[in-house]
Amino acid sequence: MIIDLIIEDPRWSTLDLEQISNSVLDACLAHLGLDATNAEISVLACNDAKITQLNTDFRDKPSATNVLSWPANDLMPLAPGARPDPPKPDITGDMPLGDIAIAWETCHREAHHAGKQMTDHVTHLLVHAVLHLLGYDHIRDPDATLMMKNEVEILGKLGISNPY
Repeated sequence: MIIDLIIEDPRWSTLDLEQISNSVLDACLAHLGLDATNAEISVLACNDAKITQLNTDFRDKPSATNVLSWPANDLMPLAPGARPDPPKPDITGDMPLGDIAIAWETCHREAHHAGKQMTDHVTHLLVHAVLHLLGYDHIRDPDATLMMKNEVEILGKLGISNPY
């Protein structure tokens, strides 16, 4: 398992984001019965200004958000509520899943307003983002139900109570 962690905002150094990212990716893949050996993701730990730029460039939404994800492959199922296809290794045997960006100010503000530990909130957001990389989504109601169920179960295995 390879996690390319890029910390652009020094405030992220107050958390062990490398350990959190590793735990999240391992927990997500194990929960879904997927082999983590050759899985690869990148995580950009940035600020609101950077995520606003990314959200504008990629989603045409000129505002900050907590987390963004860019799957390496479209694994989303056609049938609402169906499990996504599992990712497959590429020709080299690597299994790139995609990229994640997470913004300090928005995450910190959300955690504070919800009375949550920052580590727990960031863990939840990274679980959410990894599930997106694996083809889960919440646009259609049956897909949202499946995604939320998996989020809650994975977070439970990580010792974090249901955030919903």
